[in-house]
Amino acid sequence: MAVSTNDLKNGMTLDLAKEGLYSVVEFQHVKPGKGGAFVRTKLKNVRTGAVIERTFRADEKLEQAIVDKSDTQFLFRDGDDYVFMDQSTYDQTTVSPASLGDAINFLKVGDPANLQTYLDEVIGIELPASVELTVTETEPGVQGDRVSGARKSATLETGFVVQVPLFVNEGDVIKVDTRTGEYITRA
Repeated sequence: MAVSTNDLKNGMTLDLAKEGLYSVVEFQHVKPGKGGAFVRTKLKNVRTGAVIERTFRADEKLEQAIVDKSDTQFLFRDGDDYVFMDQSTYDQTTVSPASLGDAINFLKVGDPANLQTYLDEVIGIELPASVELTVTETEPGVQGDRVSGARKSATLETGFVVQVPLFVNEGDVIKVDTRTGEYITRA
């Protein structure tokens, strides 16, 4: 579906034929004193996460990509692939790790996820802002070791390694920010 650059909105997904799928991060209409108006945009590649800046003429036509989002639940791993179940139709979808990106660091069985598809291809996943994961391996905390800001490495149940405060021990459940991969708090 063709849209004008005058109709751009943040979060809109565009299919730039040669470059691929891009999501509009921000845009600005500019009308200089001389010459024609133009639209300055910042676009994020949906698959790779790379951000580019692009300038379009005002009223230029672009192809909008209609991205479907479906509420799913992560069921299990099948070899290297991940299997999700649609919450409304109960259909199962097998997704490669490349399509999920860094989200695989935060997925555990039974977690909800929002799969994004374009032309029957999974192009991304939206997770909750934070998830609770169990610490499987870390150095033990020492009583009285409360230096402010000191951190140590901890391996989580998904295999992801995160920096945590010294008082966190094996078996603790912690909250991790899925956008940055940082420790938030103990759960």
